[in-house]
Amino acid sequence: MTATAPREEQLWSRCAGCASLLYRKRLRRNLDVCPECGEHARLGAPERLRQLVDPGSLRLLPDRLPEADPLDFVDVLPYPHRLTAARASTGLAEGVVCATATIGGHPAALAVMDFRFLGGSLGCAVGELITRAAERALDDRTPLVLITASGGARMQEGALSLMQMATVSQAIAALREAGLLTVSVLTDPTYGGVAASFATNTDLVLAESGARMGFAGPRVIRQITGRALPEGFQTADFLLRHGQVDMVVQRRSLRGRLMALLAATRAGGPARSPVPRQEPASRRERLADDGAALARPADPAAEGDADTPEAGDTPAVRDAWDTVRMARHPGRPTTLDYLDSVFDGFVELHGDRLGADCPAIVGGVARLAGRHVMVIGHQKGHTTAELVARNFGMASPAGHRKALRLMRLAARLGLPVVTLVDTPGADPGVSAEEQGQAAAIAENILTLTVLPTPVLAVITGEGGSGGALALAVADRVLMLENAVYSVISPEGCAAILWPDRSAAPQAARALRLTAPDLRRLGVVDEVVSEPSSAAHDDPAETAHRLRATLLANLLPLLDVPPAMLVRLRRQRFRRFGANRVGARAGLR
Repeated sequence: MTATAPREEQLWSRCAGCASLLYRKRLRRNLDVCPECGEHARLGAPERLRQLVDPGSLRLLPDRLPEADPLDFVDVLPYPHRLTAARASTGLAEGVVCATATIGGHPAALAVMDFRFLGGSLGCAVGELITRAAERALDDRTPLVLITASGGARMQEGALSLMQMATVSQAIAALREAGLLTVSVLTDPTYGGVAASFATNTDLVLAESGARMGFAGPRVIRQITGRALPEGFQTADFLLRHGQVDMVVQRRSLRGRLMALLAATRAGGPARSPVPRQEPASRRERLADDGAALARPADPAAEGDADTPEAGDTPAVRDAWDTVRMARHPGRPTTLDYLDSVFDGFVELHGDRLGADCPAIVGGVARLAGRHVMVIGHQKGHTTAELVARNFGMASPAGHRKALRLMRLAARLGLPVVTLVDTPGADPGVSAEEQGQAAAIAENILTLTVLPTPVLAVITGEGGSGGALALAVADRVLMLENAVYSVISPEGCAAILWPDRSAAPQAARALRLTAPDLRRLGVVDEVVSEPSSAAHDDPAETAHRLRATLLANLLPLLDVPPAMLVRLRRQRFRRFGANRVGARAGLR
């Protein structure tokens, strides 16, 4: 190669769509859209901002956060090494750039994700930065514009990255309550936890031409279903045909579309906020402490040590992979089993009122020690026939919408909500994507952040990714001793970060997905001990312990006024920002 080769490579670029060799300056003048075939090349966050905002109006928001490796995660490389490499290659501090600016003279807060930085993955720092941008929009009473580009939640931060879906969603909920516009622009690609939260739960969802969006990626869907995918599957035009976006916009028209939308909302003027402005930090922390006291079980002795399961049996220390296998055991009690043994008088309610009834979600009204509650849970089954009939507990969009309907009904009737989580994840099939799986999960998460009634979630078996979180944004999150809760399955994590799926046991350990690990990280509030062997060996005793723990956690919540309940729930998830996580990691 000659000495001029690097310069030649900078002068020319080959289109990924039609393979045409394009003069780089011409391509840049055309906003990185191929003039031959219209292929929209991916943009970094700085270039995206240059294209959208008014010259001289950009004010970057602070992006320096405490260094945190909350899981001490190592695959073939330590996580800090991956972060260092990403920062060196992109020149960015993290996978999102946040700013305030004007677009056609209209002020807005912006959060622009950058796929070059670890695949635009959603970690604690990214969630914190986007949440701060939303809080800045609330303070300034301006719209929030999100530009998404992500492969999903960041595996190296485990369940803490999963929590960011709720943290950002509740910040969007606060803007919605204040009457402030939120807009997301889907760019290529937008998948996983980002698609199933803030990318699709904004007021308006635009898709850039050529963008792809979905809950599960095409490769995962093909592997799981063994089916060929329809032409144009998950593309912007596919999303428009299936009613999942408001419009598809060519890049050259995007700035103009945003100007028109921002102008319309400014002309109408935002409604007066029905909620008080954000408290100062010290006040927020005091309220969070008050909330922890309010939600604490009536019997402090039942709380147990922070690093161990509840008092009672002394559990054997299991390897994380052994716990995964235990959580998946076909004999493990299911939601229907618990409805029969923990609750009384269960009356099942069916249907999403839009045309389907998903068998992977069961729900209805029941009694707990004489108190009526709404119980919603994943249902797997014990036999092969039951598992197949219930889709292995993997809910379809109809299942998530059924759960949403029952949550809202509970709020109207003043009933507490108890959710029982046991799923490998949401249904990754073609039909689920066609029916808006990501948006269905996102709406559940958003609704739970504002539901004005007590919510208790119990991870009873597998807590798999966004499908689990769709039922687990709660005032108190409980977890059975041999359950697991993770951003991704160990097999999926191994397939991506290790040479092959045989590293699943190693990935399970790295993900910190067991109940004691998650209790230490603050994701889980209380661990429910199982009999000395496991729940499936003594279901009656397990049910007895779960019933007692549910009552101990529910009773204090019944006396909390709805407005405070919602505020404290939001603060529970707000604490998963990078500052708190960094401090927690530093204490280990």
